[in-house]
Amino acid sequence: MRELSVEAQSWPIAGAFTISRGAKTEARVVVARVTHNGLTGQGECVPYARYGETEKDVIAAIKSQQQALNEGMTREELQRAMPRGAARNALDCALWDLEAKSAGKPAWEIAGLAQPRALTTAYTLSLATPEEMREAAAAAAHRPLLKLKLGHGGGEDIARVEAVRQGAPHSALIVDANEGWKTSDIAPLAKEFARLGVSLIEQPLPAKDDEALRGIESPVPLCADESAHGLEGMKRLVGLYDFINVKLDKTGGLTEALAVIRCAKLRKLRVMVGCMVSTSLAMAPAMLAAQQADYVDLDGPLLLAEDRKPALRYDGSLVYPPERELWG
Repeated sequence: MRELSVEAQSWPIAGAFTISRGAKTEARVVVARVTHNGLTGQGECVPYARYGETEKDVIAAIKSQQQALNEGMTREELQRAMPRGAARNALDCALWDLEAKSAGKPAWEIAGLAQPRALTTAYTLSLATPEEMREAAAAAAHRPLLKLKLGHGGGEDIARVEAVRQGAPHSALIVDANEGWKTSDIAPLAKEFARLGVSLIEQPLPAKDDEALRGIESPVPLCADESAHGLEGMKRLVGLYDFINVKLDKTGGLTEALAVIRCAKLRKLRVMVGCMVSTSLAMAPAMLAAQQADYVDLDGPLLLAEDRKPALRYDGSLVYPPERELWG
């Protein structure tokens, strides 16, 4: 008999987190816990309205699996029982954690991975005026990799990147449009961003407009985020993007995330492992996937006013693998 519990939690953000679709001042997460033989595995997810998810629906979807869990549902069976998304992510990661505790082995060993190492994460600057972003970049100039949230294209976004480059002249830069640009923006903006030393442009167009990227030669590599979810549909991204952003809330957990990364490499797509704004409990399983990534964007806890305890260890932009008291 496995006992399932689910709860919604709110974690205040330090200030506000702003992207092209809006701003928020708290991270709303859902935590699933599965208990068996006195051991409890837990996983955290973030319901995301962009994908039609609500907190209420995610909680209901998780609770709907109680009977299947009682009957011994495995992680592999979970992949077939639930669609990919936040709800499956929380349960999948909880089952990984429970399996690791039950076996007395770390999750990375169960997954057949090498022992994880500390990684350098990007640090995100919220969308703001160029002047405000210059100040934020100057405060973060000691970080080797900055990720900039941009707006709706045009000269204002060029001004933002120029301002950040002035504030942080030595940091590598990723820019994230969050589907905010038009097709006509890509060539001129990519040219300017190449001049400013931008390393990667993330999701320039709405996902529905992806096909417009075919044939565009961008001097800065393009990364799919809202366009890249799980194994299904990956073939379509070849020839449109150079990278994909793998997030566990999109793949529906660590199980499919690892499969997506293997598939991406076979298709010659490079990989970023990213996150939603959430706590160390969500970052911990993502750290296993991120061991194989070209870029790591697991700064969610750094954007919070306070993280949960126990937490991942961050030393500047260096993030360390989770201790087993936290997860896995």
